[in-house]
Amino acid sequence: MAFPNTAQRVKIELQLAGVWTDITPYVYTRDPITITVGRSDEAQRVDPSRCNLTLNNRDGRFSARNPLSPYALGRNTPIRVSVPGEEPYLLLNGEEDTYAATPDVAALDITGDIDIRIDSTVTNWGVPAAVELASKYATSNQRSWILEARFDGLLSLFWSPDGTLASRLNARSTVPLQLPASGRLAIRATLDVNNGSGGWTVRFYTADSMSGPWTQLGAPVTGTGTTSIHGGTSPVHIGNSLNILDSPLTGRVHAFELRNGIGGTTVANPDFSAQTPGATVFVDGAGRTWTLQGSAEITDRETRFIGEVSSWPPRWSLSGADVWTPIEASGVMRRLGQGNKALDSTLRRAVPSFGPLAYWPLEEGDDAVRAYSPLAGVAPLQMEGVTWAGADSLASSNPLPVLASSSGVARVMFGSVPPPPPGWTGWQVRWVYRNDNPNPVLWSFMRILCGSGTVREWFIQTADSSSRVRAYDADGVAVIDTVIGTGLDLYHQWVAVDFHASQNGANVDWRIDWIDVGGSAGGFGSSFAGTLGRFTAIASPDGGFAAELDGMAIGHISVWPTASTTAYNGAITAWAGETTAQRLIRLAAEETRLTITQSAPDIEANSTHMGPQRPAELLELVHECGEADGGILHEDQERLALRYRHRVSLYNQTPALSLDYAAKEVSPPLEPVEDDQQLRNDVTVTRAGGSAGRVIIEEGPLSVLPPEEGGVGIYDDSVTLNLHTDAQTEPIAGWLAHLGTWNEARFPSVQLRLHKTPHLIPAWLKFKIGDKGEIANPPPWLPPKTIEFLGQGYTEVLGLFTWDVALNAIPAGPWNVLELDDAASRVDTAGSELAVAIDADDTSLSVSTAGRRWADSATYPGDFPLTIVVGGEEMTVTAITGTSTPQTFTVTRSATGIVKSHAIGTPVALADPVTVAL
Repeated sequence: MAFPNTAQRVKIELQLAGVWTDITPYVYTRDPITITVGRSDEAQRVDPSRCNLTLNNRDGRFSARNPLSPYALGRNTPIRVSVPGEEPYLLLNGEEDTYAATPDVAALDITGDIDIRIDSTVTNWGVPAAVELASKYATSNQRSWILEARFDGLLSLFWSPDGTLASRLNARSTVPLQLPASGRLAIRATLDVNNGSGGWTVRFYTADSMSGPWTQLGAPVTGTGTTSIHGGTSPVHIGNSLNILDSPLTGRVHAFELRNGIGGTTVANPDFSAQTPGATVFVDGAGRTWTLQGSAEITDRETRFIGEVSSWPPRWSLSGADVWTPIEASGVMRRLGQGNKALDSTLRRAVPSFGPLAYWPLEEGDDAVRAYSPLAGVAPLQMEGVTWAGADSLASSNPLPVLASSSGVARVMFGSVPPPPPGWTGWQVRWVYRNDNPNPVLWSFMRILCGSGTVREWFIQTADSSSRVRAYDADGVAVIDTVIGTGLDLYHQWVAVDFHASQNGANVDWRIDWIDVGGSAGGFGSSFAGTLGRFTAIASPDGGFAAELDGMAIGHISVWPTASTTAYNGAITAWAGETTAQRLIRLAAEETRLTITQSAPDIEANSTHMGPQRPAELLELVHECGEADGGILHEDQERLALRYRHRVSLYNQTPALSLDYAAKEVSPPLEPVEDDQQLRNDVTVTRAGGSAGRVIIEEGPLSVLPPEEGGVGIYDDSVTLNLHTDAQTEPIAGWLAHLGTWNEARFPSVQLRLHKTPHLIPAWLKFKIGDKGEIANPPPWLPPKTIEFLGQGYTEVLGLFTWDVALNAIPAGPWNVLELDDAASRVDTAGSELAVAIDADDTSLSVSTAGRRWADSATYPGDFPLTIVVGGEEMTVTAITGTSTPQTFTVTRSATGIVKSHAIGTPVALADPVTVAL
């Protein structure tokens, strides 16, 4: 790739009225553009990304309040910095009307076997709905097929034999996708409509590119009965089908192919990498005309920064001859971190969104006199004789009121319920409570009033060994008096109560259920002849709650115009137990200001299980996920969003950036650091609200042993994480201790001069936060082993004729973990050393082992050769004999050019050991 000057290379754009406007001609080239992204060397959390540049403002166009400015500038105006990339691609932003399409023609009306292929880089893997990849599905009742990637990483192919939704068939891959760190993957689905065994077969495949080779994803999916595909009149769409509620593709599409028959005739094959940037209409190799819709564009630009400009400070010389505006744009994390308002409790957030008739959270402060409702048109609930905010043990709620034992006033409650919508046939009331004082007498703790129907008053009562439902008609005559056997498990814990009734012909069906928060459930139901009355109010019994209910906590009372609701599902436990991936997805769905992309579609199964989501600031909740899982949270480089790179995506990476120090691809200074900044050998992890796990590294050069005994002394650390169970604490402590005692020098800064090494630009443009890099042929005064690192962040300086990069790095070694099906993935054996001294020309070693012996080559020939390190010298082991200590190693010396003598007792270890992953 050539390296032109800034005016040709860098493009600066502002998003004005939803349109990206090029302002590159106004950028002062005397000042470089500086971009900082990701985590700095010493930071525990990532900082908002930043971009600094200077604009020529002589005509006042960048003065935000200048009425003569052609731009409508304001706070948080989006800005984008990009450079030319290696090849064009179709850019899709995930909007509903953004896609590429070709109109229906006879060649596209495939009714038999079909073969669908797409090469894409998707950035919205893991959204709650599936991602629409490609389809012939846009017209109602003209549905042919649609290929999607589900939130759990499974591929899905739908097709309809007659074009209707009712006849639609579906096949899902049996295993999830495994994406590379770049996110780019070619995907293929084939449908054999008649597999010769009286059924149909779908197969899914993946490849690095459209040219293959294709690797089958999981097992074939079969169904009974032969099938067909409706030809239909729908066009073929890439990125959005327009006819379903799933998520349009966000990211890049590089190529697409549609074939009539498995491996058959190609009937559509747009290659977006071969198109001219800016084109909106083109003809593919199969003769199909493709048109871009909405914001879709073909571009070759690689975004280096996207953020927001919060202020436009005008500056000028004393003479006024020079006027400029220095701006610092920031990533979206800066805005998300402004303010300190905590999100509401999970129940308070969830319940109103399901449309109740009435809802009172009861999360008022200490001095409240009534409980407000977040629903418009619902009057506050009157409540007296309670201690407000007296119970704070329900994770899904802010503190709730408890019935006061000596309030001096009647403990009463009353809340009026608005009329239900037309056509209602049932109602439901749900609330949570906690009672720690069981007693043998049944006392009413909820009263339901109806303005019509057979029953006008319902009473829900509780005691230590039973519960009761009583109901009275308008004359006070008992219609229901049912005792239900319950036990002490309804005490000393939070319980949700669900009482509902519905009209069923000439009868009214009713049921009550008790659901332990996070536990079991049980209930009872019955019916009576009559009509169901309209719910008008909830209240305490006449005269107030009995003294025997002292200390009972109550909250989150809701009334519904239906006999069932799922509003409390998940939210009542504060989503305890959901994975990091699920929590991030849910938070982004609930908060429109937050967009999160994630590193792979199969992350749900591999990410950490979280504890309850307690009220906290949004950004704090997001950080909480990253810290529990141990991945990297940073800002998305290509959109105003956060990106979370899960811990599992950091394991065992293939280098994305390969550098050669001898070829001067790394600029000075390349300085190793042997400090104790990251050293931790005694780690305690505490579960928030739970117990702790501790791991101490008691052996080795970075152990807690004092220096005179071969260690470094104690470097302890303690962290509190929001985990689901106490059992998670010790494994995580072990992993953190593993990272904290990795015995390798750090290279915290890797410097690149891309204007001097332009051949590295394509690889650098693809390099993402968390990717692995390597530096071959380090200088002779450093260890000869290839330096491997993970990128944590970087500063990029784009000058008129220069392009400098300073990459913040950490060692990649501790992220090489055991893979059971990989012969090169080896776990070291502890305590090995030379039993006999050797000279520089010896090729046979006698090795004694304090722990498990080494694998011998006669029993495990496939494990050889392997590489060991003896006193800093790497040797290639071609054979090991002996099944007890000491063992004999046959070695080839000078694996890295270093050969020397070694004394008895010199440690012997694998050159590239792995550990067991968390």
